[in-house]
Amino acid sequence: MKSRLRPAIAGLVLALGLVGCSSSTDTTPSAAETTASGPVVTISGMAYSPASLTVNVGDTVTWVFDDNGMAHDVNGLGDAKGKLRSPLKKSGTYTYTFTEPGTYDYTCTPHPEMRGTVVVQAP
Repeated sequence: MKSRLRPAIAGLVLALGLVGCSSSTDTTPSAAETTASGPVVTISGMAYSPASLTVNVGDTVTWVFDDNGMAHDVNGLGDAKGKLRSPLKKSGTYTYTFTEPGTYDYTCTPHPEMRGTVVVQAP
């Protein structure tokens, strides 16, 4: 009896082990990323990704808040102060349409070490 049961148990253990082995990185775009009509910046892992982005005048950038429930914002620095200003958010999106060329630096108010830049060029 033991000799027939061991292969069955070994097969079950192997099957369960394979089910548990998967990548922790999900590369599937979120619903917000797939509905954005222009460039996307993802806020995840205490960082803006990409941290630097080049767009054309008239482009709308969408920031996707996806950092496991941690609240962040997009807060303009220098010339971008008062232009880039999202509410503090744990999820969802913020969009801004750039109408003038220039360099727009921004940060996260509660996490000032988080920095991002959008370079806007004339078409």
